[in-house]
Amino acid sequence: MAEQKPEKLKSGWMNVAVDYGPLLVFFFVYKYFSPEESGDMSGEIFAVIRGTGAFIVAAIIALAVSKWRLGKVSPMLMLSTALIVGFGALTIYFQDERFIQWKPTIVYAIFAVVLLVGYWRGKSLLKMLLEAAFEGLNDEGWLKLSRNWGVFFIFLGILNAGLVWFVSFETWLAAKLWLFLPLTFLFTFTQVPMLMRHGLALGDDEDAAEEAVKNEPPTG
Repeated sequence: MAEQKPEKLKSGWMNVAVDYGPLLVFFFVYKYFSPEESGDMSGEIFAVIRGTGAFIVAAIIALAVSKWRLGKVSPMLMLSTALIVGFGALTIYFQDERFIQWKPTIVYAIFAVVLLVGYWRGKSLLKMLLEAAFEGLNDEGWLKLSRNWGVFFIFLGILNAGLVWFVSFETWLAAKLWLFLPLTFLFTFTQVPMLMRHGLALGDDEDAAEEAVKNEPPTG
């Protein structure tokens, strides 16, 4: 176990970088081009378009890195990247940031429906969508994990919609990093005790936390 731990940690944080790296690129490119004066709508649109273009390129690169370094691209990541490209293209074409803002809620809604319908039918679709395996985790554990992520996706979708309606684009973008990211990590870590109760075969809580991060669904 001790010999494998550095590699597991490396792959876990590589997975996090693949999921959240494009969002970081979007944030920093937008901030770089955003106008200094408030109320400069043309400058704001210019920054959004530049950030969105960088977001699309970064998402495609992240997809390639996932295939190259992790040896796989999960269906969830493929769908998320496809929606980034599609809604990003609409944002650039119509010069309207609302397309890229509503993308997360649509992604969350799709994943929530898929996971909760699977749970209702007694099937854990999360394992299939992630193409991941928690060693030793039994079927009941996978079902509970699918249910919990489905409910969490509903929460994130509602939260994102509320931010789109009630705050500025810059505040929404900052929230994607400084609110959604910590919430996702916190939720992921809360699943560790349940995973271990249902047979997750790892040496300690730290190993289980690393494995949970490594196999969390993309939420960027």
